[in-house]
Amino acid sequence: MDWLSGIPLYLLLGASIGFVGAMVGIGGGLIAIPMLVLLFDMPQQLAQGTALVMIVSNVLLSVRSYNQSNRIDFKSVGTAVVVNMVATNLAAIMAQDIDPVLLRRLFAIFLALIALLYLWQTLPGKIKKQSASQAGAATKLKLSTSVWLGLGSGLIGGIFGVGGSLIIVPVMTMYYGFRQTAAQGMALAMIVPGSCVALGTYAWGGNTNWIIGLSMAIGGMFVVKYGVKLAYRLPEVHLKRIFSLVLFLTVALLMTK
Repeated sequence: MDWLSGIPLYLLLGASIGFVGAMVGIGGGLIAIPMLVLLFDMPQQLAQGTALVMIVSNVLLSVRSYNQSNRIDFKSVGTAVVVNMVATNLAAIMAQDIDPVLLRRLFAIFLALIALLYLWQTLPGKIKKQSASQAGAATKLKLSTSVWLGLGSGLIGGIFGVGGSLIIVPVMTMYYGFRQTAAQGMALAMIVPGSCVALGTYAWGGNTNWIIGLSMAIGGMFVVKYGVKLAYRLPEVHLKRIFSLVLFLTVALLMTK
């Protein structure tokens, strides 16, 4: 398939991923990267760099939509943003030299761990505990918390090419008492500059297909706001369980590649 005839497919893929990514607050890279590897036989680094084109666009639009629905305290995430940028750049540089097959295997293991974490959050006892703790939900981050969240999300975003919001959101809801939608909005705000840094690093290393990436980004632009709206309507537990199943399926496909 040449790039011109494939544009409708890239647009459709970007729209689907953008909608789901906005709904669960992950930017979409988690889904886009495996799809690029499996559908277009891309090396892992090229898939990550290409997905980042779409991620940057989706994250920016998602932050805007979350902020419109529930104001994000940007001052609280300021420190995390700075730390995230530095960690992302260092991790992205390191990721360029990792063997693609090894990087794909590490990525699959990472997805499996995240899937287990999300599934664990939906256990009956955990749901009741989170509901009780969110009665007085947190709205601001401490300085030390911002540093650790920025560091963790930056390392993950740089190495695997996915927004570190993937790990930030469950940590913020389980350990710091944030509501799911509030955590998703703040987490996405933290990774905007870092995602731009990662994209620049991957592009500089020649690991970005701009035609596919931009097409997917355009497809996602038209549906992101609807994904955010749905996030405020659907029960949190259902979203997490569905998301976990999608991750486990993706892991199975990646490990057989």
